[in-house]
Amino acid sequence: MKRNSLKLSLALAGVLVAAPNLAAATTSSEDSALIKKIRRELVTLPFYGVFDNLAYSVDGETVTLSGQVNRPTLKTDAERVVKRIEGVNNVVNRIEVLPLSPYDDRVRLAVLRAVYLQPALQRYALGAIPSIHIIVRNGNVTLEGVVLHESEKNIAFLQANGVSGVFSVTNNLRVERSANRKRA
Repeated sequence: MKRNSLKLSLALAGVLVAAPNLAAATTSSEDSALIKKIRRELVTLPFYGVFDNLAYSVDGETVTLSGQVNRPTLKTDAERVVKRIEGVNNVVNRIEVLPLSPYDDRVRLAVLRAVYLQPALQRYALGAIPSIHIIVRNGNVTLEGVVLHESEKNIAFLQANGVSGVFSVTNNLRVERSANRKRA
């Protein structure tokens, strides 16, 4: 029984790793296929990684891109790949390019180490795109993404907040509710 729950936990962690921090704000069921195409294109961008946060919303044939990226080319690449998708006629690109800063680069790496070397959070580092994204702007850290438990969200916040040189931490991590949990 314990072995099966371990397999289930690893499978859930794999799902979270495979589903990076791409949020789609839409309610129409007819946009479902379009949303899947947009997500697939954005997640496969070559330089999309742990220090980037991409989000999008769909309104008819208009897609609005938002978030923060570390490289200016990622902003233009995201817009380019979404424009190519059939059914998209207009792309509004509100992605912010984070300022270049050696100080922020040092903070990014230190927070990355603090978060992903924490034993309770190591499973989120698996895969091409980890599910906890670290956004740093002028020494201020924002954590974006999905974790399985509220305790992991709190641990990530404490780890990031304990890094020297971090001025503030905003914890926007979402807790994934497992469908397999027994309800009281």
